[in-house]
Amino acid sequence: MTWKGSGATLKGLKFKPWERRRPCLRRMNVKLHFVWIGKTRNDACAALIDNYLERIKHFAPCEVSELKELSGADEKRAIVTEGRKLISAIERDDFVALLDEEGGALDSPQFARFIDKHRQAGTKRLAFVIGGFAGVSDEVKERADMRLSLSRMTLTHELARVILTEQVYRAFTLLAGLPYHKF
Repeated sequence: MTWKGSGATLKGLKFKPWERRRPCLRRMNVKLHFVWIGKTRNDACAALIDNYLERIKHFAPCEVSELKELSGADEKRAIVTEGRKLISAIERDDFVALLDEEGGALDSPQFARFIDKHRQAGTKRLAFVIGGFAGVSDEVKERADMRLSLSRMTLTHELARVILTEQVYRAFTLLAGLPYHKF
């Protein structure tokens, strides 16, 4: 990233010198929707998620849909039932990014450009979906516009929520030229 000349650049993104602090706030119109199965039971994870969601709200409106997990059911039944819940929680015109261990990986700057691309393209809402313990149905996989992997390692669902919200916040700070990304 450079700050010399008439504007700053971040691999194709151009900012005016007076927009260094928060240039993405001027035209932000994309809403974020985080959809996942089950409550975040770990208090430390819940606190981190809440903290990042509050930070994200400075850049874009966001909402969380915590859908009830199916307890005491076999895996196949849980996948189908939870899949229906996930599909009903997302709107027809949402761009759906499904978190999936078999999905593609993005580094933080690529993820920031992904969000900015949808912001500039006029996407009304980006939905980030995390399935239940047994996985997601084929119907959810087919509905997804993108399958995204946070890591090749296996993560708990609660930790995946923390990492996702942190990376979304990091993406906005990258786009705004804020120093958070350098820590």
